[in-house]
Amino acid sequence: MTNETSSFDALRQQWQARWNALAPRDRQIAQAAAAVVLLVLVVFLGIRPAWRILQTAPAQLREVNTQLEQMRRMAEDSQTLRRMPPVPPAQAEAALKAATERLGEGAHLSVQGDRATVTLTKVSGAALVDWLGEARASARVRPLEANLNQVEPAHYSGTVVLGLAPGSAAAR
Repeated sequence: MTNETSSFDALRQQWQARWNALAPRDRQIAQAAAAVVLLVLVVFLGIRPAWRILQTAPAQLREVNTQLEQMRRMAEDSQTLRRMPPVPPAQAEAALKAATERLGEGAHLSVQGDRATVTLTKVSGAALVDWLGEARASARVRPLEANLNQVEPAHYSGTVVLGLAPGSAAAR
């Protein structure tokens, strides 16, 4: 460690001797150049990244607020559905059957006890979203399991298991 310290001291002394040998005007030019380099480093490493964040923050804030509003609407919808009275299983099955028939030949409904399994083949994503909304609102069923795969762009195949009896999804 003393060897490194002594070589550092030697280099510092050499630099100090060269600095003292410079004319006062040359020292001022070197100091000004060092100040400019320091200023450039502060701007590029400190101010510029912060400036970029300030420029992108309003757009990110709008996006977050939009997502928050969507989440609030979804929470309100959920609360509305929870407050609705349960549908008797026979009526729920009939409503689910009607909703599934609207999907066409790409959907098959199978009911066993308090569960319904819907097998989907190449059903469009929009139709699937509409069907899930209708099944939830009119039949008051809750999805218990979903195994869906995208087989074509915006078309899905797979199965969805739904609970018909009130509270069947909460038990899981």
